[in-house]
Amino acid sequence: MVYRGFGLEYLSPPEKKAFGELSPDEQGERGAEMVVGFMSSCPGKSVISGATGFALGGVLGLFMASMAYDTPLHTPVPGGMSGAVQQMADLPLRQQVKLQFADMGKRAYSSAKNFGYIGMIYAGVECAVESLRAKNDIYNGITAGCITGGGLAYKSGPQAALVGCAGFAAFSAAIDMYMKSEDGRPPENDFKQ
Repeated sequence: MVYRGFGLEYLSPPEKKAFGELSPDEQGERGAEMVVGFMSSCPGKSVISGATGFALGGVLGLFMASMAYDTPLHTPVPGGMSGAVQQMADLPLRQQVKLQFADMGKRAYSSAKNFGYIGMIYAGVECAVESLRAKNDIYNGITAGCITGGGLAYKSGPQAALVGCAGFAAFSAAIDMYMKSEDGRPPENDFKQ
């Protein structure tokens, strides 16, 4: 008996229709494919990590600012002489609340920018390293952590860049080892005789 194949030689790939010509189900599938394609790309991962880091940093910064004890104790007197200060407690309640919320907003925004920046750089570098190595293992995260930490601290000198590299790499290794700890074999049954 001669092998004749499965008839795949008679099949052709489906035609690429315009988006408007697709049925609603096909439009949904095409949209999902586009979203997954964007999320799987290095720029997509960087943008998503930056936005997520910005949101998380904002919430964390808002929380930390609300718990801070170093609130401004003095504020310039409105319309007063330069250098004149007024106790915060002497201000009307509305003015105190306004100053506190302004301070919290500044701190939350600063923290959000920092977290977003770090997340965007780390995700982009990790994706680039993974693409170059064509492997998905713990060394991608360690390398990305080292490059990110060293890159963020390079303006402070080579020693700071080295410490930043080592710190980010160690943190990345710890997180990756924890996240991948469930990939191993399941534990043996305790009731086995």
